[in-house]
Amino acid sequence: MLPGYERVLRPNPAPATGTASRIVLRLLLGSRELIVRHTVIEPGGSSGRHYHDGPLFVLVARGTLDHPYADGAPVRYRRGRIFREPSGPENRHVARNTGTEPVTLFVLYLNPKGSPLSHSVAGTDDHR
Repeated sequence: MLPGYERVLRPNPAPATGTASRIVLRLLLGSRELIVRHTVIEPGGSSGRHYHDGPLFVLVARGTLDHPYADGAPVRYRRGRIFREPSGPENRHVARNTGTEPVTLFVLYLNPKGSPLSHSVAGTDDHR
């Protein structure tokens, strides 16, 4: 088995709701950690507002993801779309499933070594 690999999806901690993830791959590359994570967001589920210490690349493998950034402008990514999430608290965002089928994501994290996968942001999970 690969180091850092998890076989089953596990519920994500609060403030996330209706989401579960598993680490598919974790590698150390110098001062960076490369992590591939499989996430499922159930209908009505949300990541909660958060940001990351490193950039992410996200593949929407199933469903449609509602993904507004700090300015609250609506952004939707459909199945097959790959997008980049920039890092830092100025790029806080929330990932939501406002549809009727689960959203499946594969996320590539390029984090500084030892960094958490995300930082929760206090306040509301705006539904704009």
